[in-house]
Amino acid sequence: QVQLVESGGDLVQPGGSLRLSCSASRFNLDYYSIGWFRQAPGKEREGVATFSSDALSTTYGDSVKGRFFMSVDKAKSTVYLQMNNLKPEDTAVYYCAGHGVPLTFATLFPSDYKYWGQGTQVTVSS
Repeated sequence: QVQLVESGGDLVQPGGSLRLSCSASRFNLDYYSIGWFRQAPGKEREGVATFSSDALSTTYGDSVKGRFFMSVDKAKSTVYLQMNNLKPEDTAVYYCAGHGVPLTFATLFPSDYKYWGQGTQVTVSS
């Protein structure tokens, strides 16, 4: 079955950088969109960045635009999230999620995604 495994979460100071990785097994990145989401304590899960397999485009949430960058390495079946200029409000569990319908635009809505990883904790604090 599809397996998505996140890694790279850590404790980092405000203004610092971090790169998350998501290893995808049995998930075809040529046909299925994939994205990064996060959930902070007491808050709803929100879309951070998503990659559309049909348009080969990336969509970013407003709160991370210009600071976070998503990339896809299809040869390694791995998706990355480069996070720069981190802020305390970026503290959350970050999830990788895969769409269940092929060649579909990747929205930032968590409910549109079928497959989820276990998450990795990112804490931004001095």
